[in-house]
Amino acid sequence: MIGGVVREIIASGYPVVCVDDGSRDYSVREAHKAGAAVVRHPVNLGQGSAIQTGIEYALRRGAQWIVTFDADGQHQLQDAQEMIELAHKDGLSVVFGSRFLDERTDPGLFKTVVLRFAAWFTGHSTGLKLTDAHNGLRLLKADAARQIDLKHNGMAHASEIVRQVGRTNLPWAEYPVHILYTDYSKGKGQSMWNTVNILVDLIVR
Repeated sequence: MIGGVVREIIASGYPVVCVDDGSRDYSVREAHKAGAAVVRHPVNLGQGSAIQTGIEYALRRGAQWIVTFDADGQHQLQDAQEMIELAHKDGLSVVFGSRFLDERTDPGLFKTVVLRFAAWFTGHSTGLKLTDAHNGLRLLKADAARQIDLKHNGMAHASEIVRQVGRTNLPWAEYPVHILYTDYSKGKGQSMWNTVNILVDLIVR
């Protein structure tokens, strides 16, 4: 999956950095073949650490805009491009993707309930009233990305990003995106148990 995701993005003119968080398969080889730069963690450190590493790598190389984009095929390049257009048009520093702003995505009842609760909880604790606080598709302008310093390695890193964005007082918005749930993406982290992990991390963080 990762090779196809990377090739589509690069073909549209965007550079890609992949963070290898201690993988043991052929992901690194496929990412390199597709044209991505790859930064490697020697051991698995968790999703929050991987995102922080990717952000820091991009900023060191002069990135003015950073999109966090999952490698399992669930995110849509067109959505990311439209988020970039919105940010330029409205002068935004952050755009959060939301699967709940239109009817294209069906996460299922259990996941919907958990994600809605997570959004409420995050809004209550951060002051940013989002409809989908745990969506991995997000756009950060460099001024916002420089103020992201993730310490939480688990699923609650998403709430941590929202909290840190809220502290910047920079302009932000949500944008409707389509999440594709496939057997593969579910097996790589979109399962019911992963949804339970979101609740656990929110409670214990």
